[in-house]
Amino acid sequence: MEEYIRESIKTKERILEDKKLLEEIKNAADAIIRAYKRGNKVLTAGNGGSAGDAQHIAGELVAKFKYVRKGLSAFSLGVNSSVITAVANDYGYEHIFARQIQANGVKGDIFIAISTSGKSENIVLALAEARKLGLMTIGLLGAENSPADNLCDYLIKVPSRETSIIQEAHIMIGHIICSLVEENLFMDGEK
Repeated sequence: MEEYIRESIKTKERILEDKKLLEEIKNAADAIIRAYKRGNKVLTAGNGGSAGDAQHIAGELVAKFKYVRKGLSAFSLGVNSSVITAVANDYGYEHIFARQIQANGVKGDIFIAISTSGKSENIVLALAEARKLGLMTIGLLGAENSPADNLCDYLIKVPSRETSIIQEAHIMIGHIICSLVEENLFMDGEK
């Protein structure tokens, strides 16, 4: 138990010490801010625990993180069971996110892909579709090199190979991004 906590803390310390990674997180938040100022939206997706993280980030953007403010347009692509099962049945599970991006994404939107491995075929295909349609892509990934790496405009790789610790860092990074977005767009809002 203690070793797990130490490793989780060490991973977050490595993030804190990595100025390039911190700059990439800030740049990703800035891209989201620019998208919202243009009237675009954020789409998120992941599998398993990363699906939960995708929903969590979308929820923070739509509802609120710290500020009482108007809702921001954000959708998690893992929540509509009828769409997911129809696409999986008709085209294959690997297409469940790409098809939704094709249907709902427009140039200038942001797609946040969350994957601890960066190898999930449905995430890789979704990133490729997003790039094809002119969406900006943000990857929240783990330390391993992966097929998703080259499909991300903003590549945020947590310096760990442990799935659960990567997921913990992903939600911390998601919170940081939501905080930066709110502070920029709603500085005058109530906390």
